[in-house]
Amino acid sequence: MRNILDTLKSEHDELRSLYQQLTATSDERDDERRGLVQRIESVLIPHAKWEELVFYPAFGERANHEQQLLYSAAMQEHRAIEQSVLPDLHAADFDSRQFAGSAKVLAELTTHHAEEEETQIFAAARTMFSPQELAELDEQYEEWKESGVATALEMHAKVKTAAKSIFRMPRAPG
Repeated sequence: MRNILDTLKSEHDELRSLYQQLTATSDERDDERRGLVQRIESVLIPHAKWEELVFYPAFGERANHEQQLLYSAAMQEHRAIEQSVLPDLHAADFDSRQFAGSAKVLAELTTHHAEEEETQIFAAARTMFSPQELAELDEQYEEWKESGVATALEMHAKVKTAAKSIFRMPRAPG
């Protein structure tokens, strides 16, 4: 039976693999870095937006006090990535140490976030939602990713990141 938690974890695994590839690139491989960032964002942005709009609110409605804290922390981590880490990554030249540092922070923060989600939020969700509900959420997610709404939200997020990156141009040391 389908399960949204398995799908989201699979995307976490895909992102972990992409982050390993990205952080292993040398400064001279800026075209490879650019391509990897595009692949990361094509997985990360729809994943995060759907969690924020559908999964987290559904979780929050059923969560106890302690689980509400997990929900709130997860939302803040999403905001930090969207409003700070991604713009910093895009502000740096792809062949720079600043880019490598931002890529490392992106990988570490999202990997930490995914681990907390999997061990705490997903573990709680397995008891909050029936297998049928988890399957229905998985179907909704698949349909949503193909929708115009998902495409529009992804484009909006990319435009916001690009705009913020203009004002965050890092200065090289020295």
